[in-house]
Amino acid sequence: WGSEWDDTRLSGTDGTGDKDGYKQTAPVGQFPQGASPYGALDMAGNLWEWVSDWYDADYFLTAPSNNPKGPIDGDGHVLKGGDWSVNKDYTRCAGRLGGNPGSMLRGFRCAMDITKK
Repeated sequence: WGSEWDDTRLSGTDGTGDKDGYKQTAPVGQFPQGASPYGALDMAGNLWEWVSDWYDADYFLTAPSNNPKGPIDGDGHVLKGGDWSVNKDYTRCAGRLGGNPGSMLRGFRCAMDITKK
């Protein structure tokens, strides 16, 4: 949906309250207008999503630009997408931090490799 912020496409209000209709998290699928071009929902906002990659704040300074695999270990995993309470800089699909899964502001992101036929 481009580079312009649009409150109607995600559970998140830039930390300014319940403009999206929810005081905190929203049920899955409540923002169908925010679907990715592939039909994926809820990739930004609502909850930070825990992924399997290890987190290293400096990894992308030297990582390959094509299909970086992430560091081989670390102290925490990557969290993506931001949650309902964070600012716009983090509430996006590529927004990332490091952390562990033990928080009520975290979910998980399912993913799989696609092989070309």
